[in-house]
Amino acid sequence: MRRMLLAAAAVLAFAGVAEAQSVRMSVGSYNLNNLPFPVADSLGFYKDEGLDVTTENFAQGGSKVLQALVAGSTDVAVGFYDHTIQMQAKRKDVVGFIQLARNSGLVLAGKTDTDFDPAKPETIKGKKVGITSPGSSSDFFVRYFLQQHGMNEDDVSIIGVGSGAAAVAALQQGKIDLLVNYDPAATIIVERGVGKILIDARSDEGAKEVYGGIYPTSVLYATKDYIDANPEVIQKVTNATVRALHWMRDHSAEEIVEKLPSDFVTGDKATYVKAVENAKAIFSQDGMFNTTDLETPLKVLKTFNEDVAKADIDLSKTYTNTFVEAAGKTTSN
Repeated sequence: MRRMLLAAAAVLAFAGVAEAQSVRMSVGSYNLNNLPFPVADSLGFYKDEGLDVTTENFAQGGSKVLQALVAGSTDVAVGFYDHTIQMQAKRKDVVGFIQLARNSGLVLAGKTDTDFDPAKPETIKGKKVGITSPGSSSDFFVRYFLQQHGMNEDDVSIIGVGSGAAAVAALQQGKIDLLVNYDPAATIIVERGVGKILIDARSDEGAKEVYGGIYPTSVLYATKDYIDANPEVIQKVTNATVRALHWMRDHSAEEIVEKLPSDFVTGDKATYVKAVENAKAIFSQDGMFNTTDLETPLKVLKTFNEDVAKADIDLSKTYTNTFVEAAGKTTSN
């Protein structure tokens, strides 16, 4: 009888493992805009949904994740909403299904002795400007700033330097003159005395000053084909991520950092906690897309992206709130 019970338990355990649904998720970088994803993962929320998540981190930036998604080497991307607009202009259906960061989170920083003055935009001419990677939202930030002030990319040198510690080091070592990046890099620059923030789009007011409106950034997105073929997986991913957003809303920056894996924390812990505190305002409270806010990245892209400018973009095809709405009926705070 004991052997039979052990055998039955083994069968049940095997069945439980077999029932776990595999999903490949890729993240563009460990900047704080993407924070709800590692929070959900480290707290076991994806596992609770019966998901076996394989994660790949492309430290070079979100454009690399987009390439992986289109190539079929990942199922779900943790990246920025504006990529869905770019893809529609190329007649590829990429759909955001939950919003992580409702606002930009970007800053433009320079060393303490920089002669760039945002009040005199032309002083940016000739500067080496660091971004996460070409085609990323930090790249769009620079190009839009130049466009708004009668300049273009030929007036500066735009250089991909990644994010986090690598980006800070590039500024500190003089490889670049200015840096457009996210937290934790933004906070590290100030806390370590590396430089100062010259343009800050982390707050709603700052974003409106830079873009003319709120600029949604980090989302989870997938191809329409994958979503249509795997709605159950997408729903489970959404349930877990909404749960993470609620958890982050109700916990302090210090409590959030305590739950993160050590390889996610950039620099010393105290500075990283400050970075999370500085970034908390950008996170979505519920994961829902706001249709008015989605107009901002479309407007920005149209100013310098020829494909988007020529295309008849239907924003309703770039996102869906269906899975978040369903998650709201079953996910507790």
